[in-house]
Amino acid sequence: MKILIADKQPIYRDGLKHNLNIINPAAVVLDAASLGQINDILRQNNDIDLILTDIDMMQPDWETKARELLSSPISPRVGVMTDSHNQSDAKKASDIGLCCYLPKNIESHTLEQALGKVLRGENYYPPLNVSNSKAPTKLTNRQFEVLKYLAQGLSNKQIAYYMNVSEATVKLHINALLRAIEATNRTQAVVKSQKMGLI
Repeated sequence: MKILIADKQPIYRDGLKHNLNIINPAAVVLDAASLGQINDILRQNNDIDLILTDIDMMQPDWETKARELLSSPISPRVGVMTDSHNQSDAKKASDIGLCCYLPKNIESHTLEQALGKVLRGENYYPPLNVSNSKAPTKLTNRQFEVLKYLAQGLSNKQIAYYMNVSEATVKLHINALLRAIEATNRTQAVVKSQKMGLI
């Protein structure tokens, strides 16, 4: 079995690769850090069985990009990983026909069970009552990511660096976040989010 992992964070890619190799030592695991690298690897390998990709890498229209991966000539199974469990996105993933929706904050033993099911050809979606996500569904993955950086006291420039986006994009995410949690400034957003149990 040949598996492609796509995520911007090398630490997460390495950890997932380690888990996959424990479950299936014979699996060949490739990794990509961008959509461009995914496409390059797919052009060079016509025998990819499974693609596990971070949902944020496919924004803003992740559904279309997921369908494109599913419809590629090699017809791989495709699953998504996410920083925050959004039930709306999970339903979309299921409707599209993705094999899994993996919140990155699930417990390690649950992750191993989920990966085991996927490698056996089954699908995995976390039950509603076991989601560990603290983010309300009205927050997007990017807004939740920005919120965590704000809580660390990072500047817009630093946030832009870590998210690999422009400062203008960071400002848009922050403004959307403030509207979503009804805060008037960054400090209030952090304080209010702490009281709401978001961070």
